Amino acid sequence: MKQFIHHSFQVFIVSASLFLLKTPFNSPVMAQADLTLNVGIVQRFGEDQDDQITVSSTQGDQLTIQFTTGEGQTQTIQTNQVTLAIASRPLNQPFIEEKIILSDEGTFETAEDSAKKWERLGIEVEITQPDRWQVWAKRSVYKSPLLRRWLIQSLKQQGYNEPYLETAVLKEKPIPSFVINGYRYNRDYIKITTNKNLVNVKAEDPKTEKYENYVYGGNLRIQPNAYGNFTLVNDVPVETYLRGVVPYEIGPKAPLKAMEAQTIIARTYALRNVRRFRADEYQLCATTQCQVYKGLSGTISSADQAISATSGLVLTYNNELVDALYSSTTGGITAPFSDIWNGEERPYLQAVIDSPQAVWNIQTQALDNEENFKRFISLKEGFNEVERSAFFRWNKSSNLATLTKDLQNYLTRTKHPITNINSIKKMEITHRSPSGRILQLQVTTDQGIINLYKNEIRNAFSAPISTLFYLEAMYSNNILTGYNFIGGGYGHGVGLSQYGSYTLANLGWSAQQILAFYYPGTTIESLNPSLVNR
Repeated sequence: MKQFIHHSFQVFIVSASLFLLKTPFNSPVMAQADLTLNVGIVQRFGEDQDDQITVSSTQGDQLTIQFTTGEGQTQTIQTNQVTLAIASRPLNQPFIEEKIILSDEGTFETAEDSAKKWERLGIEVEITQPDRWQVWAKRSVYKSPLLRRWLIQSLKQQGYNEPYLETAVLKEKPIPSFVINGYRYNRDYIKITTNKNLVNVKAEDPKTEKYENYVYGGNLRIQPNAYGNFTLVNDVPVETYLRGVVPYEIGPKAPLKAMEAQTIIARTYALRNVRRFRADEYQLCATTQCQVYKGLSGTISSADQAISATSGLVLTYNNELVDALYSSTTGGITAPFSDIWNGEERPYLQAVIDSPQAVWNIQTQALDNEENFKRFISLKEGFNEVERSAFFRWNKSSNLATLTKDLQNYLTRTKHPITNINSIKKMEITHRSPSGRILQLQVTTDQGIINLYKNEIRNAFSAPISTLFYLEAMYSNNILTGYNFIGGGYGHGVGLSQYGSYTLANLGWSAQQILAFYYPGTTIESLNPSLVNR
């Protein structure tokens, strides 16, 4: 059963039982210096034939490049700079690559829940991210064409029509290539180290499609992934990793106590999520699919101070690392886990009115009532994010042509059984949660009704930037022309609000109080290696 709580500043101060602190916050805590994260900083190297990565040493240092020769010997080369490109290696004979896609999801969280359902049927699985998150029948188990087809047929006989077999015929294979001293090397696995544990990387940013240059701590390695191309992995100590996360996630102008709260959450998030890219043999990515990580190029003194002050501290619940989800802007109320993703509820991720004042009572005015919701969205005072975020309240319009194109692209991308729609006839919110998030959006098209659930609504349409919105139909001469999306928040809205934490910190709240507000019932404690589920 979902729990909904309302906070006021006075209630928060006296409710010490909501939050436990095992380790005094101002006492020295030993960080787990030997704990290293494996972060994929370039995830699809070789997806395009003209991909390049330039790696160079910092001043007064050298790169040491290590790889295995064709004879199985380890070879080491030292240089100041190397440019990795993609070469094509022709195969002696065409190779048939097959995999069974059991489900296709927009987020890791929902993919993980789907994976558990397939496992309960006795199927061994792996979670991957070729583009969207997918659950595959484990390739090392379902190795033969006969076994793969038997599994597909068996599932269809049981009524499971979603899984499908994806087949590709490969005539050549991409391979990382580089030239040193006039000699070209083609190697699948490459390790790059430096004496100073600092290295420059220049690579294309997939969002901006521009080449960006960042300095990373730790070491690098190029290795194959599950999609026929390669990943550049940064092996970096946890506390060094945080120096490349905190300034980018919370922003350089955040108050110190907000930065401390963000640091504890970022550390917890990273260590709980080391399983995300197990199929690709690394742990985390460097994008918003995990946490934004850009190495040591943008470090700032206030973030370093926050990292030092919270060294080794994590957030737990019942002696486990919490699912430390957070977003830019909640829109005035945080969302329970199951309002956004499929999976077990997290008791510490509740619907919390994002204000230190009594601006709304969720228990008596639940937001699954459409009139209550519209009144809530009309409120623009008293919330933590009002003066901080441009996304606290928003109104975005989209005409039917744009909405139809968005939906067509989504249906094609997700391999939906209905893909040939020509027009949208109607959109209707059919189920909303008590926190106000849309759980089901029904879209009537010329080809039938398509139901979109939870976070998939944001994946399907470009207009809404959260699921905290209502629809207002637009008409011209009594003909439907599109919809206004009127809502609040940016992102999923679960857990800590980054902009909300600014306000609370400026009110004098400590990092402990901020985290207690957004994650009731949790505990701050010193990192114990047994907490990390690798």
